[in-house]
Amino acid sequence: MEKVLIVDDSAFQAAQLKSILENEYDITIAQTAEDGLRCSSSGDFSLILLDVVMPGMDGFTLLKKLQEQIITQNVPVILITSLSDVENEQRGLILGAVDYITKPFKPLIVKARVNTHIKLYQYRRQIEQQSTTDQLTGVANRRRYEQYSITKWNEAVRLHVPISICMFDIDRFKVYNDTFGHPAGDKVIAAVAQTASSHLKRSTDFLARYGGEEFVALSVGDSSEKIFKHFQKIRQAIEDLHIPHDPSVSEWVTVSMGGVTIVPETDSAYDIYLKIADTMLYDAKKNGRNMVVWADERMKQLWEK
Repeated sequence: MEKVLIVDDSAFQAAQLKSILENEYDITIAQTAEDGLRCSSSGDFSLILLDVVMPGMDGFTLLKKLQEQIITQNVPVILITSLSDVENEQRGLILGAVDYITKPFKPLIVKARVNTHIKLYQYRRQIEQQSTTDQLTGVANRRRYEQYSITKWNEAVRLHVPISICMFDIDRFKVYNDTFGHPAGDKVIAAVAQTASSHLKRSTDFLARYGGEEFVALSVGDSSEKIFKHFQKIRQAIEDLHIPHDPSVSEWVTVSMGGVTIVPETDSAYDIYLKIADTMLYDAKKNGRNMVVWADERMKQLWEK
């Protein structure tokens, strides 16, 4: 069931809207703009119904703030108002509202407009998901990674928490492709992605296919020691798939991993630490493959074996 947030200081009006919509949608009510802002940040809403006239922060101010938040900037907002003049309607549309509902409410019109904009939101979300998902593996693609990494990096800077970057790829993958063929190689890439993804399911984890047989993963909040051990388990789980490799190079398909954990400062640059993770991956390759090499918060290397 799609979730709808109603932000209205009038308990009576909010109850009216809820009674109109609650049979079709999961409704949350906030009676101040401040509560609405908090709710919108923590809930996965498909639509926000927002009263224009509220004490303190009004609907127009809240609408601006919703447009500034990454989590809500694409969520459609319908303004609720008894104001019918062109000036206020124009102001709301310029700020990003998708529609208006005027008081007193007409249930059929409310349902029709809410339904229309939720369907449009679902369609846009589906298109966006398709454009940011790697079709072979089902994990995020390079485009999604580039968007997500900046968002998470800035969040780590703001909250002053650790962020970890891991680069990994399939060992001697060219040999595998030359031996077993590209269709088999695609199956291996998909299997590695699915195995890694099954271990990176927390809201603070992220996995993307970086290109070819290479992947990048991000994790926020864990210390270097903890995340280093976590990626050792992922590496081992991939080896434990027991996918036969060309016997001349390896018994099983394996991966090498390189990573870094940092508590970033305001003047820190993400790309520098991505290069450090890539250097750790190079060291893992150079020193025998099928291992994890990590740089901790003090830039001291941690070796799996």
